[in-house]
Amino acid sequence: MRHTAASALLLPPVAWHVSTRSPSGGGNCVEAGPILDGSGRVAVRDSKDRNGPVLICAFGSWNSFLSAVRNGPLD
Repeated sequence: MRHTAASALLLPPVAWHVSTRSPSGGGNCVEAGPILDGSGRVAVRDSKDRNGPVLICAFGSWNSFLSAVRNGPLD
């Protein structure tokens, strides 16, 4: 998966989402969401450090990662 890192403060707007499986309302997990600039990229950050570093990857790469997590090859 190709990715870059950036500061959350320098990003265009992102539609952040917390997993519904996250305990305590998302306070101890990651948040992810599409970057709302039409670039087809997804941003991922630590929910405990919302102004900290952000991982940015292509939408297709993010979907491949999620599929691998859901289907078990990353166990």
